[in-house]
Order: sequence, then structure tokens, then C-alpha cells
Amino acid sequence: MDKKQFLQELNELDVAGKSVARLYCDISALAMKYVDFNKRANRCVHYLSIEFLIGRVFFNNLLELGVLDEVNAVLKKKGVDIALFEEIEDAALGNGGLGRLAACYMDSGAAVGLPLYGYGIRYKYGLFRQTFENGFQKEVPDDWQKFGDPWSVRKENESQIIHFADMDVTAVPYDMPLIGKRINGLRLYQAEGSEAAEKISGVLYPDDSSEEGKLLRIRQEYFLSAAAVGDIVREYESRHGNDFHYFARENCIQLNDTHPVFAIPELIRVLKTKGLSYRKALNIAQKVFNYTNHTILPEALECWDKKLLVKILPDIVSILQKMDQTQSRKHRKEGYSEEEIVQTHIYDKGSRRFSMANTAVFVSEKVNGVAEIHSEIIKRDLFAAEYAHHPDKFTNVTNGVAQRRWLELADPELCRIIDEKIGPHWREHFEELASFAPYITDPDVLDGFAAAKEEKKDQLFAYIGKTEGVELGCGKLLYAQVKRLHEYKRQLMTAFVLLRLYFDLKEHKIDGFAPSVFLFGAKSAPGYARAKGIIKYLNEIIKKINADEDTKASLLGVFVTEYNVSYAEKIVAATDVSLQVSTAGLEASGTGNMKFMMNGAVTLGTMDGANIEIVEKAGEESNYIFGARVEEIERLRKDGYDPVAWLREHPEWMRVVSTLIDGTFSDDGTGIFRELYDSLTVGASWHRPDHYFIFRDVDEYYRAVLKVNKDYQEREKFAGKQLANVVNSYYFSSDRSVKDYAERIWHISVKKTKVEEKS
Repeated sequence: MDKKQFLQELNELDVAGKSVARLYCDISALAMKYVDFNKRANRCVHYLSIEFLIGRVFFNNLLELGVLDEVNAVLKKKGVDIALFEEIEDAALGNGGLGRLAACYMDSGAAVGLPLYGYGIRYKYGLFRQTFENGFQKEVPDDWQKFGDPWSVRKENESQIIHFADMDVTAVPYDMPLIGKRINGLRLYQAEGSEAAEKISGVLYPDDSSEEGKLLRIRQEYFLSAAAVGDIVREYESRHGNDFHYFARENCIQLNDTHPVFAIPELIRVLKTKGLSYRKALNIAQKVFNYTNHTILPEALECWDKKLLVKILPDIVSILQKMDQTQSRKHRKEGYSEEEIVQTHIYDKGSRRFSMANTAVFVSEKVNGVAEIHSEIIKRDLFAAEYAHHPDKFTNVTNGVAQRRWLELADPELCRIIDEKIGPHWREHFEELASFAPYITDPDVLDGFAAAKEEKKDQLFAYIGKTEGVELGCGKLLYAQVKRLHEYKRQLMTAFVLLRLYFDLKEHKIDGFAPSVFLFGAKSAPGYARAKGIIKYLNEIIKKINADEDTKASLLGVFVTEYNVSYAEKIVAATDVSLQVSTAGLEASGTGNMKFMMNGAVTLGTMDGANIEIVEKAGEESNYIFGARVEEIERLRKDGYDPVAWLREHPEWMRVVSTLIDGTFSDDGTGIFRELYDSLTVGASWHRPDHYFIFRDVDEYYRAVLKVNKDYQEREKFAGKQLANVVNSYYFSSDRSVKDYAERIWHISVKKTKVEEKS
């Protein structure tokens, strides 16, 4: 970038009378003039993901271009506060960790100089905007483009026609720059044509409870897959014509979870139209594709009814069935038992369903989990038969997050403390953050960090006061649980702990309690009744606690509205205690835990997902671990577990849980609180009581919260625990993750630094 010329033009920019949106578009468009996308390398990685939670790109892109401070200074001279641009809404093209991880990997690929290109969908509306009415979540369409989209370039001349049995759809690409040592591209496709066609890119994750909804989900997944494959093949043909001898050498396709697995049969279909045999096309696919599994939850493993696929994708059905036959023959030759063949099949004749996860595992050259424990679980349980015969296919790449956004942008105060001791070089080579370790016992550093943390809390609480109308005061210990609302993440368990704290404080059963705030942020899927019930219950608890004059000086709560990337940047920098309390074995990795760690929050959580590796790096003495391990959870599932008996033996918790049904809180006659209670004590047609083992862990959780609270009051010692997490967070950079992918999976050489080699 020609910084001098850019800043000269910025100095000449007329700002008089312009709205924030107009200024945002003008400055962004000016920066885009100086962005030149790099040409494709001889070998490229194509990252296919149904979501990219990119957030607000204005500040991040200016940081990546190396002009953020200069732009701030120029605007200040013109009387414009750069903070005004926080009014610009996030591009909420993702639901949570999956989409945010994809965005971090795009950032890191460019930062470390890898030719990594993203493919996704340009949804007209993001997930949804969240509001609360009487404590209930309400969904409002998220028109993220209403301020314009100046960081995208429409490439209409590279549009494609995507064929379904009942209609054709035009896929129009929009390219967003990914800025670093290279300027790569994130290509998002917009569906155009008929009204029915445009629904495909209308909204992220449409309700799929009906057949119509399921067909729309299938259309979305195939639309993304076919557009990406078509673009990759077009790009290859521009260099080699109809000779596909080099295709696998030059292209690697990473499937980010099961949503884009239609790309596998689609590539085979396309190559067959180019004159290749099915056998050659499959052989190429087996050298091109790799698959990242993000969850062991059955609902996320994508099994589609044949009757639905036949309606709109008959050619894909034929290829999937052909692949199923090929797989069965191959597995018999390799000595798979009949039981293993059933476990791994692509098509289940009994249910007449196609398994997209099994399709991905069969074809992919490499299959990876996203944390050490998760990768072991998928080898041992989810894909055990395939692992038994092809162990070399399986590997692990622990997730990471982009420190430029999640530390440099989120917490400049902490960054300045680090700069003062080890210089700024760590910003370019994050592993050098390890050299800050000798300073985390320095009293001046500890005092400086504690003061910076209080400053971040003051900033967050002021923002919450402005946006939520909740006054939280100052000088409080901040616990935070912010993530997608799902039962296995156990926000309901935190609700019980919060209510128990309130009862015990009210009745003077706790001495010396440091004033605390419990902060929640989460969205529930619109059709997920229990998750929406948990949100209502939490909001009822918070309303009661915050109104009580006897306890409000000691305990407050807040459920922030419209939790998104920009809100998260403020929360992770301010938080003292990161609540990561999923049932052991169910959280594949998590990335929120890493963002909190980078900003000096201790982890209070279970031994699940990447929590395990966080504790390994920063030390269990610098974090707070409780609850059943995976092995115990598995025994409880197998041998039995009686939550009703447990509640009878623990009346203090029976009192808490009974507030779901005893009239303490109202669910406005919906019956959802009773349903939550029954899910814990009776079960349902598809699960036993307390399916996620809340009552196994809740008392240990409560004791851990009290232990943190007590330790926090030794402020210097607690700050040392927090800084131990900061120092060791270098491992959880997405720069490290993409380098791991490059070396283990993508076969693109990346030279490691000495610190990385030691770790």
C-alpha cells in the first residue's frame, strides 16, 4: 500500500456535513483503491464454509494495512472521532464459533503469507438481530448491508449458473480482501434470478423443521459447493485447458465441517463433464479434499433423505450412490467387518439417508478434529471404523484466534504494557509473547495490568449502561459466559449457580464476597424452544437480583442484547473470569476460551475442548477446573445416573431448581419453565433426565466460583494468574493453526520460528 498517497488523499477528504455511514463508505472506498489482490499461487488452498463471522472490518482492515493510527490522527484533526464508526453494524454472516474460526483463519492465512482463499455465501440477512421482550428473545432481520458494503467488489463477469432440477440460479461473486503479507480473497456468492432463487442467499440457517426448510438448506449447501467448485475448475482451466493432470497438485479444498461436503460429488460430476472417467474423477477428489469435523453432535453431521435430494439434485444422488458402492467394495477388500461397513456407509438403505460426514471421511486425504481431546473422541467413537483401518488419515489441529483483532484491537492498553517490556516485535511474531514471561511477577507490571483491566471494565460497563440501560458501577469482579445458547454449553447450570449465590448472600451465608457481575451474551436458534426458555429464565433471575437492595452491592447480572463480534471485543478485554462449562466431551474446542485467555481472563471450566490445552499451557494453578472428566461422563451414561435422587439429597439445590416451577419466576404462561424442569427430572422421548449432567457438576461449579472470588481479593497474586494466561496464549493464535494445516494437511511448507519449534 502507498501509505503516503493514501494519507494525502484522506487529508483532502471533505468530511463536512457527512453522516457516519457516508464517511465510513468514503474512507473504506479510498482504502480499497490501494488494495491489490495477489495472483493465485501455483498451489492454493480453498476454504469452504457455510458461514464467515467476519464482524466489522473497518478497524481490522485499517490495522492490517498499517494505517489505523494515522487515520485516527487525520480524522481527529478534522473533528471526527474514529469511535463513531462503531455504529456500523457487524457483517453477521455466521452463528458462532464455526464462522468466527473461519474468519480468523482467513485473517491468519493472509498474515503469514499463505495462498488461502475463502468461499461462502453472501447472505442478504445475517443470523438475526436479537431483542428482548419481557425477557424473551425476539428475532429481527439483520440488514447488515444498510450502511453499504464498500469492502466488497462485485465480480459479475465471473458469475455462474447453478443448476437444480427445478430451477437455475445465478451465483454472483463478491470479493473481500484479506490483508496481510499477501492480499487473499474471501469470495461470497449471492444467489440471483427468480424470487425462489434469491431465497438461497436470503438468510443464514433458515428454519429446517419443514420439508420446504430442509430443501432450502440443501439448496444453500449445494449452491456454495457448486459455485466454489466451478470457480476452482474455471481458474485451473484458464492455465491448463482440459488437461487435469495437475489439478490435485495445484488445488487443496478444505471442508469446514459437513455443510460443504456436496463439493465432493460436485467435483466428480464436473470432472466427468470434462471427459474424465468416474474412477479418475474420484481419484482426483481423494487427493484434493480434506475435512475438519467440528462436533460429535448427531444433528450437525448432515444426513439427508434421498427423496429430498432426488427432487432437486438427481445427478448428485447418482454420484453419491456410485460412491457408496465403491466404498463398500473397497472396504470389503481392506478387511472391514460387516458392522464396520454399516458404520461407515455413505448411503443407509434402511433409513434411505446419505451421510455427508461419512462421505467426507471416505474421500478426504486428511480428517482433523479441532482440539486434542476432540480429535481423540472422533478417532475412538465417531469414526472409529475408518480410524482402525486408516489411522494415518486422522490428525489434530487445535483451533486458534486472530490476535490482531482479539488482542491488538480489543485491548491496546494491555498491548502497551507488553510493548514496554519486550518491544512491539511480538505483534508480527506472536510466539515471541512467550518472552514476556519473566515480567509477570514484576510488581509494577502486575499493578499496571490490574489498572488496565479496571479501565477495560469501566469502558465495558459504560457501554452496557448506554446500550442496555443497566448500571453496573465499578470495581467489580467480572465473570462472563458468552457463546451460542445450547443446552450442552450449560448456561442453565450457570443460572442455577447465580441464583444459589443470590440466596446465600441474601441469607448471609457467605462472608467476604468480592462484589461481582455475571455477564451473559448468547443467541438461541429461533426454533430452539429450550434455549429460548433458558434465556427467559436467566433474564428473570437477573431482574430479581438487580432489584434487591440487600444484595445488589455484592451481586449483579446482565444479559447483553445483540451479542456479536464487536461486543465480544469489549467483553473479552474486560473479563476477569471466563466461564467455559460445557459437559465434558461435547465442546469440540471452543475459541471464546482462547480470546479470553489472550486478554488475561482465567478459565473457570470443565476439562473439555481446548480448556484442556489452555490448562496444559498456562498451568492448572492459574485456572479453575471442576467437574466430571470425559471418562466419568461416559460411565454415567452407561451405568445410570439418577438426578432426582441427587436433588433429594441436596435440598439447597432442590430449592434453586424448584424456582422453575414454584412460582418464583414467571414464564408468562408458556410452560417452558416446566418443560426445562421436566428435561432435568423426567427426561424426554429422546433423552434421559439431565442429559447434560448439570447436577453432577453444579455444586463443584458453585465452590469454584467462590474460590475464584476469594482468590481475586489477593489482587496482585490473582493478576499473576491472569498474566500467566496471557503469556501462554501465543499457542492459541490462528497463525499457528493455519501453519499446522499448511504443514500437516495442505502440503505447503511454512518455516517455524525457534519458539514454535520448542512448543
